[in-house]
Amino acid sequence: MRPRLALPLTTLLVVACRSSVEEPRSRVTNVVLVMADDQGYGDVAARGHPHLATPTLDELYRDAVRFERFYAQAPVCSPTRASVLTGRHPTRIGITGANVGHLPEGEAQLATSLHDAGYRCGHFGKWHLGTLSKTVRDSNRGGARGVAHYAPPWERGFDVCFSTEAKVPTFDPMRTPGRFAGGVGQKREGSEYGTYYWQCDANGRVSRVDEQELGGDDSALIVDRACRFIEDCVASSKPFFVVVWFHAPHLPVVASREDRARYDALAVDLQTKHYYGCLTALDRALGKLRTTLRETGQRDDTMLWYCSDNGPEGNSDESPGQTGGLRGRKRSLYEGGVRVPAFLEWPRRTRGPRVVDAPCSTSDIAPTVLASLGLDTTATQRPFDGMDVMPLLSGERSLRGAEIAFAYDAEAALIGDRYKLIGRDGTYELYDLRADAAESVDLANELPDLVHDWHSRLESWKRGLR
Repeated sequence: MRPRLALPLTTLLVVACRSSVEEPRSRVTNVVLVMADDQGYGDVAARGHPHLATPTLDELYRDAVRFERFYAQAPVCSPTRASVLTGRHPTRIGITGANVGHLPEGEAQLATSLHDAGYRCGHFGKWHLGTLSKTVRDSNRGGARGVAHYAPPWERGFDVCFSTEAKVPTFDPMRTPGRFAGGVGQKREGSEYGTYYWQCDANGRVSRVDEQELGGDDSALIVDRACRFIEDCVASSKPFFVVVWFHAPHLPVVASREDRARYDALAVDLQTKHYYGCLTALDRALGKLRTTLRETGQRDDTMLWYCSDNGPEGNSDESPGQTGGLRGRKRSLYEGGVRVPAFLEWPRRTRGPRVVDAPCSTSDIAPTVLASLGLDTTATQRPFDGMDVMPLLSGERSLRGAEIAFAYDAEAALIGDRYKLIGRDGTYELYDLRADAAESVDLANELPDLVHDWHSRLESWKRGLR
């Protein structure tokens, strides 16, 4: 039988019930979703980066579940974030690009589902799924000009928030960086960046965060508040759902003098030192988050996901971000634009290091979380584009079976366990990703029947998105 591109919720719950690993009824699993912004597949020291210092990510690479072929559902940020929370292709809800559309109020998604199940939900960092103010001119669309897209996290199931609409500098986030050779970097005094942090406290009070509270490394600012939220949840014996969406290493990339100094001996430009330093700061913040889980006694029973939202910005001559030898970068459906570093740490269920070679995606996170927690979502009757991947993590299965479909701008792709179809305007290329991850040898002329079959299925799927 031909694999389907989307599975109904009822089917996913049946698959979850058949999993060979069951969650003990007496335990409650917390969920933490961490995402970097524009981190390339090769931007991890353990994956062979020649210069980066990323000890926390290296530990996850060695000791947690490592996804060798994990895909952002889009090559830009907003659509990928929508796929994480909903498990659906973002085009279904009108989020087709960065700063396009918003997360609809009635859309079933993780925060609302877990909130209804008794979880306290917190969002920390970049939101990028709608505007955060109807009155204050903020970021790309905030204020009266974007009121139709007002969709803050505190009105989408999150109890506590420390959030921005879009990007900010990765150090002193409220100040516009100055210029230096090769890119954006140093702080320029007296210039407001124009994207604000908004907070919602446990009593539902929403306010703009005072700039005086926002000096220093942005990743640390985000994680400090996320850790406090976790500690409060533990103190009140409440399970938690925490979303930590870093701004790093998205432009404007700025690192502290201390984090840059680690790379002073390298024969690289200042922009590259800022980039490396900013990723080292992110790694340190991630380490603090994991330490908080351990010190509060929650590490074993917390499902911690980590990934990037798309590939690195720019091109290989101008941007320090690395794809690990993959073709393409951000805004491309070639591997370098959508294959990203990804790990899952959940000691209670995934003891010991594991490597998953089958393709997985950000659209798989929501169905996997919901099925693992045993939450009944059949009432929505909305199909997931992702699937529950716990059978892959448990070793019950080694192949995904169903392909992952992509559509962005005029480009589309279909990725399976072995092959990948990619193209636009009816002209498609075919690659054997097992033998050719760099997508260097087009097999379309050698396997025309496969191209025709997959093209037909991809076009049918695209029509179903409308």
